[in-house]
Amino acid sequence: MSFIKQHIHLTKQVLANVLFFVMLSACTLYGQQDAQYTQYMYNTVSVNPGYAGSRGHLSVAALHRSQWLGLDGAPTTQTLNVHSPIGYRGVGLGFSVVKDDIGPTSETNFDIDFSYTIYTSTEGRLSFGLKAGANLLDIRFSELNQFAPDVTLAQDIDNRFSPNFGAGVYYHTNKFYAGLSVPRFLEVSHFEESSISTAREQMNFYLITGYVWDLNPNLKFKPTLLSKLVQGAPLQVDVSANFMLNDKFILGAAYRWDAAVSALVGFNISDGFFLGMAYDREITELGSVAFNDGSFEVILRYDFISSKGNLKSPRFF
Repeated sequence: MSFIKQHIHLTKQVLANVLFFVMLSACTLYGQQDAQYTQYMYNTVSVNPGYAGSRGHLSVAALHRSQWLGLDGAPTTQTLNVHSPIGYRGVGLGFSVVKDDIGPTSETNFDIDFSYTIYTSTEGRLSFGLKAGANLLDIRFSELNQFAPDVTLAQDIDNRFSPNFGAGVYYHTNKFYAGLSVPRFLEVSHFEESSISTAREQMNFYLITGYVWDLNPNLKFKPTLLSKLVQGAPLQVDVSANFMLNDKFILGAAYRWDAAVSALVGFNISDGFFLGMAYDREITELGSVAFNDGSFEVILRYDFISSKGNLKSPRFF
């Protein structure tokens, strides 16, 4: 029995190492991907700086994602963002931290978001956003099981710094929103000295949109779409459908094109406090791996609403 357990653990380590090297080598071919979210509709500021301040008050959100549960070295992501309108009319500011781990690699992004909003109608708002960021990269090659050791990987990478910047446009009314963005413009290269890879971060282009229908006084329906385009990689399309009952309970489903299906649930604990959870199941060959128990995501958000004013019900986006 102990031999079987050791064999299973070794197999999981091998899979994690293979996954890591595949992603490294894919960087040259497909470009490095930004962190992936299923509950993107509640975490918009992470992909579009134009969203900063659009909720009309100070908003704080924390998200955790564990991908491919049960597989050693599988990706995990933690996100913390804070954004708010400030005293100057139409100006919004935000700050976010994103920590993304996979196997022996760890990336931390620190971003500052700035937005300026103009009124296009009594309900329409058009925001222009800028993002300034700093990336810290750690790679612990010493943790890899290298079947053919490479001397160029003998030295770990510790807090390698690289700056970046991005931009976005975001439009919304009380029922509809749409945005275009590129969170990072600079194509930063890594591992120039390595014979394994010459990984380069490619620009990620995002399109996000959604609409809220009032089916009856107690039930709202919101379909959403997130599309991501990266040079050399397949187009990623996420679609979701969520229902909100009595401005409290949210239940929905999502589909990531040719990749995964998801279940989503949310609860407005109070006027300002929101809890959301999502579970993904892969529909690719990776989903059949014995050690892959799917992906799990949870988000907590708090809105500091000092006065309801014309806020008739909790924002659905």
